[in-house]
Amino acid sequence: MKNFLEEFKEFAIKGNVLDMAVGVVIGGAFGAIVTSLVNDIITPLISLVLGSANFDSLKIQLNAEASLNYGSFIQAIINFVIIAFSIFLAIKAINKFKKQEIEEDVEEDIGPSETELLEQILAELKNK
Repeated sequence: MKNFLEEFKEFAIKGNVLDMAVGVVIGGAFGAIVTSLVNDIITPLISLVLGSANFDSLKIQLNAEASLNYGSFIQAIINFVIIAFSIFLAIKAINKFKKQEIEEDVEEDIGPSETELLEQILAELKNK
C-alpha cells in the first residue's frame, strides 16, 4: 500500500498533472470570455443582419409538448466556431513565440562557421 501511495504522489506532483490542472482553470476562464464575446458582441452584430439577436427563441413547435429548438443549435455552432478560432489564434501566437525562441537559441548555439574553423586550423598549422 505504501508503494501505491508513493506512486500516486509521484504521479500527482509531476509537471504534466499540474499543467493540466492549470489548463483546466484557464480554460474555464477562457470559456467565460468567449461566452461574453458571443453574447455581448457577436450576437448583437448578427442581429443587425438577421433582425433577431435571440437564437434560442427560434424553434418549430411539433405539438403541445415537443419542439425542434434549432435556434439553440445555431447558437451552439456559433459558439463552437468562435471558440475554435480563438484557440487557433492563441496556439498560432504561442507557436510563433516558440519558433522565435528556438531560432534565437540556435543562433546563440551556432559556433564558428566551417570556413572559420578551417582558417583557425590553418593558422595553427602555420604557427607550428
